[in-house]
This record gives sequence, structure tokens and C-alpha cells, in this order.
Amino acid sequence: MMKIKILFTLICSTLLLSCYAQQPTDSTADKMLVYQLGNGGWPKQLDDKSVVNYGAALTPELLAKIKATKDLHATFDNKATSREVVYLVKAYKKTQNKAYLAAAEKGLDYILSAQYANGGWPQYYPDKASYRSEITYNDDAMINVLNILQDIATQTNDFEVVNLAYIKKAEKAVTKGIDCILKTQVKQNGTLSIWAAQYDKDSMLPAKARAFEPASLSTSESVGIVRFLMRLKNPSPEVKNAIAAAVKWFDTYKIVGYRFDRNKNISALVADHTANTWARFYDLDKNTPIFGDRDNTIKTKLEELSPERRNGYAWYGNWGQKLIEKEYPKWLSTNGK
Repeated sequence: MMKIKILFTLICSTLLLSCYAQQPTDSTADKMLVYQLGNGGWPKQLDDKSVVNYGAALTPELLAKIKATKDLHATFDNKATSREVVYLVKAYKKTQNKAYLAAAEKGLDYILSAQYANGGWPQYYPDKASYRSEITYNDDAMINVLNILQDIATQTNDFEVVNLAYIKKAEKAVTKGIDCILKTQVKQNGTLSIWAAQYDKDSMLPAKARAFEPASLSTSESVGIVRFLMRLKNPSPEVKNAIAAAVKWFDTYKIVGYRFDRNKNISALVADHTANTWARFYDLDKNTPIFGDRDNTIKTKLEELSPERRNGYAWYGNWGQKLIEKEYPKWLSTNGK
């Protein structure tokens, strides 16, 4: 009798493995399953600081490194976690491989658990070391997450495939996230401007990150925030005011007739009558460009930076140009002021 039960179990296991093997697969999605951490998030780098690379073969050595990577490495930085959730949802829709959807939903659980009560998201979770616990707009970390949750709430961009139970959760998280965005828009003598890249998770005041990333108005991240707000249907008066004020700021402080040439030898603003540009960081009160160096000093001129920092960072960019020239007018035609 015991031999029959064992034989039956082996046959069932073989059939299950056969069924799984016959499911359509996606090689990148399969690797994402391997990299996913126990808490549902993904790292941007492993314990040995090697960068996650889905193009690399999963050698025994790499598999050992992945297995050794701790949950503390889970992050939203450099598109980590948001990138994988989006990819896995699309891979599931294409292949109907349930393992991909299960991993994506585990990632969604991680995203929801990482949100602060005030609506913000940290750069890393659960790691709270240094600036990793700050509310992080930097490199669109929080906005990438909010776009996913908005896709769930509106059943768009393939996210209609996730469990319907996530809709209410996503709607609640988006509402809290919008509230955080509105509360963190920097006011200057009562006038709304744009946003900083990071905020203290408790005081919700602008905060510094790396030595060369001072507490300041941050143009690149603010464009991402405005674009997210413009996604919202039937925006509230508060949201409309936030968008209009940010666009006005971008229009007021654009640097006309210059582009940023970045290279290994010397990066500089170059005259170009066809271009508009903005500094990456502006003083919180004066709206003047500022630049941070590795030694924590703040400079007011690009030329004052050490060569390594001057040539190693995108200090200027045309981030706001498309926003003020095309996207905002289009939004305004539908939503009014």
C-alpha cells in the first residue's frame, strides 16, 4: 500500500512539473523570479554590490550571490521593484504563466506595506539607514510606484489582470500619495513652487541625500510629479493649483538659449538659441541654481565643482521643456484651471 502511495505521489509530481514546463515562459521574467527577495521587493544590487543585470546568465556563482542577498536590499531606487512588477504583469498577460502574476502580486504587497502613514514611500524598505528612509521622489522612485497603483485603480496598462482585491487597496494608497505630494510642494512666502527630491519622513521637510545632493528644489523629479498629477481624472482644485503653480515655476526659471554639454573632459552650458534648460537643483528660497560636491559643500557655480563631480552628474537638463510647451497646454484644454 505504501509503495502505491509513493508511486502515485511521484506520478502526480511528474505531471505537475510537466504542465509547468509546458507553460509559455519569458527568460527575463524567469530571472526576475530568482532575484525577488523574501519580502516581495527586488534589489538594485546584490550583497557584494554587483548590479542586478537580467542579461547575465544565472551561473552557480551568481545564483549563490542572489541567494545570499538580504531583504534589506529591497528598494525602489533606479526603478527596482517597479520595473519588475510592470514587466511581470506584461509577461503574465502574454504567456498566462501564473508564476509571473504571483510574483507581481507579491511585489504589490511589498509596495503597499512600504508606504508611510503620511502617504510617502522611502527609497529602501525596510532598511532605514542614512537617507534611505526619507520620502523619496529622487529618480522618480515614489512616482514609479504611484503610476503602478494608478494603473491598478483605473484598470489600465495591463494591470486589469491582477486580483481585483488590489483595486481598493491601490485607490487608498494613491489618495494618500496625492496628499503627500500636495503637502510637500514647497511654498515660498505662501506661493507654491515645485518639489525637493527627498523629504524627512517625519517632518516632511526637504532633506539632503548624498553629499552632492543638497536639500533643494529638484527639477527632474518635479516634472515626473506633475506628469503623474496630470494623469488624474477629475482632478481636485488642490491638484489643479499644484500643477499650475509648478508649470509657472518652470516657465519663470527656465534658462533660455543654452544647452548642457556633458562629457568626460569638461561639462558646461553652451549657447544654443534653440534650447531651454534648467539646473538640476535650485536654492529652496532664492530659486538660483546650486551644486553639491563630494565634500558636502554647496557651490553657486558649476565651475566651482571638483572635476569629478562637474563631469560626473547631470547638473542641467531640458526636463521642463516638453511639459510647458506641449503637455500642460494639452492637459489645460481638457481640465481648465
